[in-house]
Amino acid sequence: MIELDRLSKTFKQKNGKDVTAVDAVSLTVNEGEICVFLGPSGCGKTTTLKMINRLIPPSSGRVLINGEDTADLDAVTLRRRIGYVIQQIGLFPNMTIEENITVVPRLLGWDRKACHARALELMNMVQLEPRHYLKRYPRELSGGQQQRIGVIRALAADAPLLLMDEPFGAVDPINRDAIQNEFFQMQRALNKTVIMVSHDIDEALKLGDKIAVFRGGRLIQFDHPDTLLAHPADEFVSQFVGQDSTLKRLLLIRAEDAADDAPSIAPDTPVEQALEAMEEQDRRYVVVTDAERKALGYVKRRDLRRQQGACGQFLQPFKVTAAHDENLRILLSRMYEFNSSWLPVLGADGLFLGEVTQESIADYLSSGRSRGKTSIVSPAANAGAPAA
Repeated sequence: MIELDRLSKTFKQKNGKDVTAVDAVSLTVNEGEICVFLGPSGCGKTTTLKMINRLIPPSSGRVLINGEDTADLDAVTLRRRIGYVIQQIGLFPNMTIEENITVVPRLLGWDRKACHARALELMNMVQLEPRHYLKRYPRELSGGQQQRIGVIRALAADAPLLLMDEPFGAVDPINRDAIQNEFFQMQRALNKTVIMVSHDIDEALKLGDKIAVFRGGRLIQFDHPDTLLAHPADEFVSQFVGQDSTLKRLLLIRAEDAADDAPSIAPDTPVEQALEAMEEQDRRYVVVTDAERKALGYVKRRDLRRQQGACGQFLQPFKVTAAHDENLRILLSRMYEFNSSWLPVLGADGLFLGEVTQESIADYLSSGRSRGKTSIVSPAANAGAPAA
């Protein structure tokens, strides 16, 4: 969708010396992905974002959108392809909310009916009742409501690419969390490609499909969030993501990633056969599945002792289960809530995919595995950093 090809920016200081704000940054963001530019103040992430939007011309390098160099696009075409959200919101105080939302569509020649329909659609997406808000002015809205309007205004013209410069930084923590959730759901529904600047590692981990870590104008690491936590490229990245990086990973790893390849048996399995297998594997229980491997429940070893017949007679329903795409933090919370040492992992169709245990979670976190592959590591980063 968008490619940065050795993008650089050099500014001339008052003393005549050149300072490099962005140094040969190259990366690719695929269609529908959220990429978060992360790093301390002055690291070059906002300058890079402004070069993508051509608010600042690059000193060298290219920005390609679907293979086209943005330097070859006129201003109107660029506005059709790129939406822009800033922390300061920038709503026009003398315009109504509806007029603010439809600024760009009106500039692009949309008729009044199409503009109104788009405003209604987007207001509903951020759970603001159109009848109550469209005719109001920005001063009549709270800061969190104004921030929502700033986000959907950038989406109004249906641009495929959305640039966001710390869009939630000025919002209080409670509203920020709610707006982040709304934005994430909206982005997934609309399949927009998003590049977002942030200095908040937790925000980056929550929203990003990929994270680009900047330092001193250079791209230090560009990775899936889980890989960034599991395999930081150097000491700077390691310190930036925090000492609790392993706990942060619990939010990123899905049940199916950490599930054991646990066995299952059919309901008609003889008790004697099941007991023998459980004794050999030192298992206190085993999951029972049908011919299509759909989970029916489980049997306990102690319930089968000194019994005869088929295991289906002793079937017990699951006390609690795990969906395949739930994160490990949720699963651990559920284990403690139900005082359970294991959870069967079920697919969307009820298929048995394996079991998550406290041991399997610990094994995954310490194994060196991660959910993504290292895409870019700066040559300046530690050459001895482990690969994903």
